[in-house]
Amino acid sequence: MERALQQAHAAAQRGEVPVGAVIVGPDGAILAEAGNRTEGDRDPTAHAELLAIRAAAAKLGAPRLVACDLYVTLEPCPMCAQAISFARIRRLYYGASDPKGGGVEHGPRIFSQPTCHHRPEVYSGIAEQEAGDLLRGFFKERR
Repeated sequence: MERALQQAHAAAQRGEVPVGAVIVGPDGAILAEAGNRTEGDRDPTAHAELLAIRAAAAKLGAPRLVACDLYVTLEPCPMCAQAISFARIRRLYYGASDPKGGGVEHGPRIFSQPTCHHRPEVYSGIAEQEAGDLLRGFFKERR
């Protein structure tokens, strides 16, 4: 999670919402890491999770990341949760909850839907305080 937090801090430095993600392979090696780039890329889908999934899939040369784990600083939104399912991520570890925009334990609860193809193991609250403080500080500065 420390690497994901580093990516979140880097995203904040670029003026992006501070969310970072890291994908770890079956052997424990980092396959990909990313921070949000929606503003910089002018792409509403350039969330940290999607960027990391794309990079890890390209590195492995496969559309599915079976036996890979995703660490992300904020509860994934519904779009990212669906991508996590499609990628067949084994475990999802996330920091801060997102009652307004989350898609895992809030909102549509993507992994609980009968139409969900794959349900990763989910572990929430990892470095929750630091991830939440980073997000709150970012938005406080902009208000």
